[in-house]
This record gives sequence, C-alpha cells and structure tokens, in this order.
Amino acid sequence: MPKPAPAAAGRARTSCHFGPLLARSSLRCSLSKGANAAALITVTLLLSGCGWFGGSKAEKAAVSVFDIKPGQCFNPPSTVKSELSRLGSVPCDQPHTQESYASIPFASKDGSEVSAYPGDAALKLFADRVCAQEYSGYVGKDYLDSSYFFTYLLPSARGWEQQKDRNVLCFVTTTGQQLTASVKNSKR
Repeated sequence: MPKPAPAAAGRARTSCHFGPLLARSSLRCSLSKGANAAALITVTLLLSGCGWFGGSKAEKAAVSVFDIKPGQCFNPPSTVKSELSRLGSVPCDQPHTQESYASIPFASKDGSEVSAYPGDAALKLFADRVCAQEYSGYVGKDYLDSSYFFTYLLPSARGWEQQKDRNVLCFVTTTGQQLTASVKNSKR
C-alpha cells in the first residue's frame, strides 16, 4: 500500500494538460503517487501557478521531449499548456524540481506493440506501473520509502498518430522544494 502523503484537497489522480506549443507537440503530463500524493502535488502545482518545466533564470536550453534522457533536470514552466514539445533544462547542480529517470515505450498488458492510441486511462495505468518499477533503480530507494514522488509525460493522441510517439517519460519530482543535486543513487 502506498505511503500516505500529507492531507490535501483535490481529485485522487489528476492530469496537468498544457496548451498547444510547437509543431512537434505530443506529450501531456500526469502526476502520480497514490491518491493522496497526486492530490498533494496537484495542490502544489496550482499554488505555484501550475508551473512545470521551464521559465527559470538558470534555464540553459530547451530540450525536445523526444530528446529527453535520464539524468536531465527541469523546472516548472511559467504557463499552462495542454501539450508540450520542449522543456527548459537546467544543470542538476542548479535549483530544480524535476529530474528525468526513464523513457519507456508503451506496450499492452501482454507486452505486444499497440498501433491504435490506447487512451488516457490505459496510458496512465501503464505509466503508474512502469515509472514505479524503474524508480528504485535510479534513485536507489524503493518508491514507497522515498521522500520524493514521480510524475510522467504521456503521448498525446495527436503525437501517437502523427509522430508515432509511444514513450512515457518518467520524472522524479518534489512537492515544490528545490533540489540542487541529482537524485540519482541519492537513496532518499
């Protein structure tokens, strides 16, 4: 059973949908760590202007969502968008609140490739499972015992059909506290 997070109001699980960006837009974000954690993060994002990935003065480069690799760090964007194509990256020794740790191609329950867009519910179930599975290998601590949370970016229906985007991107995140080092092997 997931560890309880501090009490927060809101839905049990939420998606943070961002408005159209560049031509290669294809990913949406969802937040997860059980019902309470998702609500906590939702409230945190709302209190911070739902800023997610970018807009920091320490921002060094905009990275295509198709080029994100494990170990890259990010800060919240200053505006809400339904789809993202680029994220503002910062060095992990600069203040940040998210760090990528996995990129996993979507597969059906039996492991087969899926050609038709599976829908939000199937993508979220898949992301919840695979991001939790990959977490301890990156952070060095079981997800349920960690002081951090995870979030993910999902392929949009348009990206799935037009760009053949199938990857779920997993990110370690905080509830708003700034990190100034990578969480890789931090055992926190």
